[in-house]
Amino acid sequence: MRRVVLFLCLSALPAAAQDLYPPMPGVDCYCTDTTGGRVEMGVEACLTVGGRSFMALCDMSLNVSIWRDTGRDCISS
Repeated sequence: MRRVVLFLCLSALPAAAQDLYPPMPGVDCYCTDTTGGRVEMGVEACLTVGGRSFMALCDMSLNVSIWRDTGRDCISS
């Protein structure tokens, strides 16, 4: 009986601690363009790197924002 009471008391501690600390704010992740402007996650843009132009997607890889090559050529008009 003592073990059951001890278990119930100890299992309530994490639930009580949740009320003491406010939730962490969300991390604001984004990519940057050549002028340093902000580009939101999921947005595609035409990049030119080393003389090669291609469509790239602003994405995450291992908690780092990256431009991921989509394998498509840039749209030209």
